[in-house]
Amino acid sequence: MSIYYGELVLLERWCLAAGKISATVRDRRYSPDILKPKPLHVGKVIIGGKRPAFILGPCVIESEKFVWRMARKIVAIAHEESVDLIFKASYDKANRTSVRSFRGIGVNEGCEILSTIGRELKIPVTTDVHSPAEAEIAADKIDMLQIPAFLCRQTDLLRAAAETGRAINVKKGQFLAPWDVKNIAQKMSAFGNDKFCFTERGTTFGYNNLVADMRSLHWMREAGYRVIFDATHSVQRPGGAGDTTSGDSVLAPVLARAAMAVGCDGIFMEVHENPWRALSDGPNQVPLKNLPKHLRMLKAIHAAVS
Repeated sequence: MSIYYGELVLLERWCLAAGKISATVRDRRYSPDILKPKPLHVGKVIIGGKRPAFILGPCVIESEKFVWRMARKIVAIAHEESVDLIFKASYDKANRTSVRSFRGIGVNEGCEILSTIGRELKIPVTTDVHSPAEAEIAADKIDMLQIPAFLCRQTDLLRAAAETGRAINVKKGQFLAPWDVKNIAQKMSAFGNDKFCFTERGTTFGYNNLVADMRSLHWMREAGYRVIFDATHSVQRPGGAGDTTSGDSVLAPVLARAAMAVGCDGIFMEVHENPWRALSDGPNQVPLKNLPKHLRMLKAIHAAVS
């Protein structure tokens, strides 16, 4: 896929309208069936299979007791609603707005807790890594490593994550066009790891705001990549509260429904038992009590468009 893919698509559409090329040629050139990637296995969950994957959990490990309580409740809901779950929680929020903000419990303790949760509750787990050293530590405990959006082009981090052999979820940077993920994909392949997916989490839209462009999901999948939609980070207002990030959590399920209708391989959504008391990203997290109805709606949309 060319770095100028967006311009090529517009040119192709003009040529089609002008009768310069046939629809048959267009469909053969851009058909997602031709570029459809192999499913990505993360434990028992398949990203890119017939069922959507759901990456769910709180923003950060606020305490061991807290994350265990959240994990048990989310697993119970996932079983009740029959969805494929990857449990997510961060051990460190390395890019908090303020130096006074809560960050987490650290890589060693955090990964050990998540590993135990995954083993005892029989679910795959994921967390974000911020350096090559953290990638090496997390790889021994975590099923899928997550590359934060702000670090998505950091070659050394991508190399370290890829060389662990683990599945990798690369969050698309807020500053990247959808077709720019090609360069990240080429790095991952060059480092010997094709077990990766991309997560769309919104694009910078002026100051203190993001916009979720649903065309991005189509374009990245059309290029042959597995794509997750991050509903909660897409509604962030970065730095919107001065020394903290604000957001519009009520819109997270709305965008999730739109993404599922457009077509994606799964939904990433942070949930919290009491978002208003969360130690990180509270304004963006979905209340745990509302999770079942959102999952039912998303499953129904997926069934309707599949």
